[in-house]
Amino acid sequence: MTDVDLVVAGAGGGLAGALRGAELGLDVLVVESNPHFARGNNTSMSTAMVPGPGSRFQAAAGVSDSPEQFLADVAAKTHGSADPAVSGTLAGVGAELVEWLADHVGMPIELPTDFTYPGHSVPRVHTVPGRHGSSMLRYLVDAATAAERVDLLVPCRLVDARPAPGGTRVAVVEHPDGQREEISTRAVLLATNGFGADAELVRMHLPEIADARYHGSEHSRGDALRIGSAHGAASGCLDAYQGHAGLSAAAQTLLTWTAVMHGAAVVDGTGRHFGDETTGYSEYAATLAARPGGRSWMIFDERIDGLCRAFGDYLDVVGAGAVRTADTVAELAAAIRVPADALAEEVAALGAVSRGEVGDRFGRTVEAELSAPLHAVEIVSALFHTQGGLLVDANARVLDAGGSPLPGLYACGGAAVGMSGHGAAGYLAGNGLLPALGLAYLAAGHLARSTPSPTTPSPAAAPSATSSPRGDR
Repeated sequence: MTDVDLVVAGAGGGLAGALRGAELGLDVLVVESNPHFARGNNTSMSTAMVPGPGSRFQAAAGVSDSPEQFLADVAAKTHGSADPAVSGTLAGVGAELVEWLADHVGMPIELPTDFTYPGHSVPRVHTVPGRHGSSMLRYLVDAATAAERVDLLVPCRLVDARPAPGGTRVAVVEHPDGQREEISTRAVLLATNGFGADAELVRMHLPEIADARYHGSEHSRGDALRIGSAHGAASGCLDAYQGHAGLSAAAQTLLTWTAVMHGAAVVDGTGRHFGDETTGYSEYAATLAARPGGRSWMIFDERIDGLCRAFGDYLDVVGAGAVRTADTVAELAAAIRVPADALAEEVAALGAVSRGEVGDRFGRTVEAELSAPLHAVEIVSALFHTQGGLLVDANARVLDAGGSPLPGLYACGGAAVGMSGHGAAGYLAGNGLLPALGLAYLAAGHLARSTPSPTTPSPAAAPSATSSPRGDR
């Protein structure tokens, strides 16, 4: 007899696993170390983009897509280095997932078609109004709080997931006062994200971005990697990460890279643009970090400003007063202290690229010419979250070095190997949230299928000190 059917460590994307498990008749305990998780974890800090190839939302918008097309895009972006089992299962479940988020969780899912992120051949990233992770997480938290079969233990930290007889696990959780509690469970889902907040692990595995600012949850400390490794789990692609080249230096908020896709340019202190920004914001983070001082400016106009206002992050940047505005290129150059002649030449050259008169020296494309008045935001590079982790199979089961599943142990999101291959260049928009939500969803489904009669714990067996996050909202 176990206390609960499933312990989920991490109340971000892991909540999808908790809700899916409860829907399928499992009793679930969510353990979360961050008392302010509803506004401070990586899910809440994201742009709420979830790829769902072949969804009904795409069909309604007239977008033709399929898991196979998405996999082809993943293969192209990662140069074939993405984990095939994880990529395949997530491509196949993406549409089902976003439709479940709409139908079961109650999210007002929408499909942006006004732009396409780098690497995606068609619009397929689904989101919620405001295009901000805090809104998406709020729906998950509200649904979990209302679910009778889901309890939340906050703040408590999972410190171990020992194997127990019969393929079950003992979840060891640590309370804020240092006291530890053991909870018997049929399975543990490691949903604690990656190791971005552990400077030593970052320097070991991601040296090219180690000196950039970390813009993620301070609770992403590599707990899943340590717990899994202690029990024989294998890991992979630990050099993979999502960087971001568009962190506003003044607002400390991500400036949407949509601006670049609509024609914005990134220039350094010399007033020159220095690469193909449209390759992707993740890999461009290291390019930006390598510039003198590690700071640059994103240059855009009123048209792009209007297109970016659908993003809550951008509105935060505007609200923080981080946007400089000028009526001419020369005035903007003076405002941001870059050489006016160089900036004027770059703006003119990119305009010529947009008209098809010349090719850009770095190979980028430009949607439209920039026209006055012009805007600029100072940006720095950032590490958002790591993308490698524990090896898992198509059901999110953690694997050992021989490729066999470890009984009763699952992983999702930054705790798992993900689908971004190696380095930063393999990251596609949404490929952080899809493994977080999708693998959690799949893990719960697998556990439910392997648990014909879910355990119903007696009141005496329920874990102590359970608290609701209602006060954090």
